[in-house]
Amino acid sequence: MIEADGLTKIFFDPKRGGEFRAVDGVSFTCQPGRIFGLLGPNGAGKSTTLRMLSTSLVPTAGMARIDGIDVSERPAKARERLGFCTGTTGIYERLSPREMIQYFGRLYGMDGDVLDARVEAILDLFGLQSYADVACGKLSAGNRQKVSLARTIVHEPPVLVFDEPTTSLDILVARTVTEFIAQCRTEGRTVILSTHIMSEVEKLCDDLAILHEGRILLQGAKDDVLAEAGVDSVEDLFFRRIDECAARASD
Repeated sequence: MIEADGLTKIFFDPKRGGEFRAVDGVSFTCQPGRIFGLLGPNGAGKSTTLRMLSTSLVPTAGMARIDGIDVSERPAKARERLGFCTGTTGIYERLSPREMIQYFGRLYGMDGDVLDARVEAILDLFGLQSYADVACGKLSAGNRQKVSLARTIVHEPPVLVFDEPTTSLDILVARTVTEFIAQCRTEGRTVILSTHIMSEVEKLCDDLAILHEGRILLQGAKDDVLAEAGVDSVEDLFFRRIDECAARASD
């Protein structure tokens, strides 16, 4: 489970005249066996929110828990339960996919036959066996993203956070990634997905929240919020709410 309660992040930005609230009192819960979509335009605070959940950023205020573990009080323990993947995560170009996965497995305390078996299983899962011993710097963008995803799940985390995981991927690799995300639901994992691709939201997400200027505009089960708004698609719902915010701001 993922729990966020009043999550807030304030940065100092002299261009904005001082303090800037990138995330302002965000609260939501992501349940096991469901995929939670976190939507919003660029600059809405999505990535900042996910980075606080992943312990990469320390919240200014509020609380976040991963499987009941407070990310501020016990960040290392929270990371043991978490896999975090973005579309821009860097990888070590001199290492091969096999070496990358092994390296991250060891960071999580895995070794010996258990780690070796897990590495082979992940290479098979993402179709990386043919490239397993090729330097990552020589791989295509799609295979590099597969390696990034592989190192994310080597420790079999029950909670997974995906921030634009299919950015710039071709349609075949993107399908591999989205199929894996759907599989995580089937396995009972807790998944939060941030994406601008509305077809992915329609296909994958059970619940969603729309974030705008650091605050949540709406949230709930996808089918319920669509029915309440009287629209047929997440895209229609998204643009209606963002347009309403723009209209109020211009009044």
